[in-house]
Amino acid sequence: MSDSVWKVAVAGASGYAGGEILRLLLGHPAYLTGELGIGALTGASSAGASVGELMPHLPQLADREIEDTALDTLAEHDVVFLALPHGHSAEIGAALPDDVVVIDCAADFRLRNEDDWLAYYGPGYAGCWPYGLPELPGHRDELAGARRIAVPGCFPTGATLAAWPALEAGFIEPDLSVVSVSGVSGAGKKASVATLGAETMGSLRAYNVAGAHRHTPEMVQNLQEVAEDDVRLTFTPVLAPLPRGILTTVVAPLAEDVSTTQARAAYAAAYRGEPFLRLLPEKQQPETQHVLGSNMCHVQVAVDPAQDKLVVTSAIDNLTKGTGGAAVQCMNLALGFEEAAGLPRAAVAP
Repeated sequence: MSDSVWKVAVAGASGYAGGEILRLLLGHPAYLTGELGIGALTGASSAGASVGELMPHLPQLADREIEDTALDTLAEHDVVFLALPHGHSAEIGAALPDDVVVIDCAADFRLRNEDDWLAYYGPGYAGCWPYGLPELPGHRDELAGARRIAVPGCFPTGATLAAWPALEAGFIEPDLSVVSVSGVSGAGKKASVATLGAETMGSLRAYNVAGAHRHTPEMVQNLQEVAEDDVRLTFTPVLAPLPRGILTTVVAPLAEDVSTTQARAAYAAAYRGEPFLRLLPEKQQPETQHVLGSNMCHVQVAVDPAQDKLVVTSAIDNLTKGTGGAAVQCMNLALGFEEAAGLPRAAVAP
């Protein structure tokens, strides 16, 4: 800490994840009291442009300029958020001083198995860091005081939070079908024909199905931590014409006779004390509009008695709990702030 102020830098500040981190930091109590300061904002193609030009929704930073992403600049800070494309964080993360808290929003340090990395991302495995999902058993203690943190992927966040209580309780088989409907911001700001308005408005499209999506091994890795037997998982992502939000449905065969009431009791116990997990009243389904701009995950669970299956649905904002909010939550744990500081639980309602 410099002069009793935590200096924070954001690399990739002009992207969707970087912009969300900045939005949350501007409302953080430590920023408002001067205990935390926003330092360098860096980028690549956006270097030289003003924040006001690129992100007019952040008026407090309008006069700031995006700098080139230089290691020497980042090293002058106490906390560095890496909101960069996959494959760009490893070199920076390895080179920054050990006493700098580095929080990576890409996939570079999430996977523990090198073979998984090689199969889904290609060469250049950089190892793994503490995994930034405090709600997954055992991870909160690992994140407290950590100096290197890997923020989870958005799809694995929604699926893991929906499925782990049932797997840990042992009343479902570890054979899961996961379908996630996501807004287009999950693809980032890079120009792409597939995410043009004319291509997405009024249309739904599945993509990277049958085990092809990069988040598949991350989901399996997370759920394997609480499962007794090997986890088998099929993941189907669906692109939807909305800016942000993920609605996930997890279906798994029951391993024992359990009712909806019993399943709900297990989930209520698993989520007890968690500020960002809410089990909705019975029969009320999660909706992405009810978590918009919040760090919440809304969950519903029910048993299909005719098919002997458990059905769990969850809703998150992919840019908040799915990325930027998770990153700030991890920063809070690393620096000793209150875990929920600066993170809204109330959403932006219509």
